[in-house]
This record gives sequence, structure tokens and C-alpha cells, in this order.
Amino acid sequence: MSSDELEDYEAASELKLFKEYRDVFGMFTYAVETDNRFYLCNSVDVETKASPSGQAYFEVTVADAWIWDTHRPARFIRSARLITFKDVHVEELARPVDPEFPVIS
Repeated sequence: MSSDELEDYEAASELKLFKEYRDVFGMFTYAVETDNRFYLCNSVDVETKASPSGQAYFEVTVADAWIWDTHRPARFIRSARLITFKDVHVEELARPVDPEFPVIS
């Protein structure tokens, strides 16, 4: 495979992944970003813990999730436990307003 063919394959894979992301985005409540991956999920729990040496790390549990990863044949997962010593970003996603189901404050 030539380098041009490899670049074309990678570009096509990224485009396919982006289109899938756009299609599934509305199904999820949270976006979670770690140093290795990006997840969309409906449940997330982040716990700060300390290693035996005293270094802080994060244990993140996601459920009902979708993973941004071009190399996975199946990106939907039931649950996952993530461990990282780096930053974790959790964002609650804005839901589009549905006129049939108004938000009650």
C-alpha cells in the first residue's frame, strides 16, 4: 500500500467516524475526554484516588457509551472503567428543546 493510499484510507476512516459521531451525538448526556480517548455516555462517575506513592489519579466509570476510535469495529459499549493520571474533562451536553416536551424548571 502506498503512502497516498494509506492517507486516503485514514481520511476516509476519520470522515466515517465523524459522520457516526454526528448521528449518535443526540443519544447521549455527557462527553468525557481523557488523554487517550473521547467518549459520549449517559452515565459517568469520576473518583480521585491516591496511588501507594501518594500521586493522585482518576478512576472514571462510564456506562452506555460510544467511543471515538477509528480502530474499533464496535464503538458502542455497555460500560468501561478508565484509570488515568492526567486530566479528565466531563461536560454535560445541551439537549435540543423539543416543543412537545417543554423543560420544567
